[in-house]
Amino acid sequence: MRVAFVSFDFGEYSIRLAGGMARYADVRLFLPMSEAGPHKNLLPEAVGLEEFEKPRLRQLLSQKRMAQNLLRRIKRFNPDVIHLQQGHLWFNFVLPLLGHYPLVVTSHDPVTHAGEKTPQWIFDWGCYRANQIIVHAPQMKDLLVNRLRLRENRVHIVTHVLCGNDSAQTDVQEDEHLVLFFGRISKYKGLEYLIRAEPLISAMAPQARFVIAGVGEDIEPYRRMMTNPERFTILDEYISDERRAELFRQASVVVLPYVEATQSGVIPVAYSFGKPVVATTVGGLPSQVDHGETGFLVAPRDPDALAMATVELLRNRDLRRRFGANGKQKLTVEANPDTVARETSKVYHLALNAATQS
Repeated sequence: MRVAFVSFDFGEYSIRLAGGMARYADVRLFLPMSEAGPHKNLLPEAVGLEEFEKPRLRQLLSQKRMAQNLLRRIKRFNPDVIHLQQGHLWFNFVLPLLGHYPLVVTSHDPVTHAGEKTPQWIFDWGCYRANQIIVHAPQMKDLLVNRLRLRENRVHIVTHVLCGNDSAQTDVQEDEHLVLFFGRISKYKGLEYLIRAEPLISAMAPQARFVIAGVGEDIEPYRRMMTNPERFTILDEYISDERRAELFRQASVVVLPYVEATQSGVIPVAYSFGKPVVATTVGGLPSQVDHGETGFLVAPRDPDALAMATVELLRNRDLRRRFGANGKQKLTVEANPDTVARETSKVYHLALNAATQS
């Protein structure tokens, strides 16, 4: 089977999954240079990589040229199946021009988050065009099926592939007092609730410190919320794989105070480094976190509950170790690239069959 794997974001995810798929198919990965660059070393030689420039969304002429160029390159490859990750504001408009090729869409975010520049209907259009759809959690399947009135047998749950790894050698040691918030800064990530929880955490765990790492919206309003800004280290910058490894190795607890979510790529990274997580009961996060086994789940927008769960882990080294080991085991069983690729290949065959019968 020849698979055109097309993605405009999700660089590490795409490379790891395409690499896993190489055992089951002839894979051609179409990925922006900016997304491919940091992770090329992860891509096996069996996967053909076709990089392209991804213009800014408001560069209309460049966007048109990009979409047309991708269309030509995909047709030249002549795949049996096209697998599109989430979609793209301008590329989704040319989906009808792909003609007879069966289409699989992975809906990483069935509902766009606050601040998303691409209108919801663009992503919905891609789902309607798809022969089969992949999501990462049961909650996301229910949401997509009910909102778009899709047939349940068109939507399939496939676990988010493992990103990040703890194989690199480094002298960085765990700091038993360090709490990590990692990822793109966006309103839906609920960073303000971690900041509100800090005084209570610090009162119960006086040596606690906090690292906020990732780019996104303006960090200054968050700085102004801080009661004790000296306890926070803010890395408002692109985080390389090497720096990410250092941060997760150093962290004692990884906190995701999200107020809305579909799934999280941060949780598998935390597990890969053997770190427990504190996350909220929104979207698909409860399917990623086994409460009381790999971490704790708390209600969103509840700084007190967030603080209590975080402190329980900060105070209990043995509990952290047990949760971290359970998280690693969960990844080994559910999220390794070979397992995810095998489940994804089943969806490809369903797309082929659906296209043949239509």
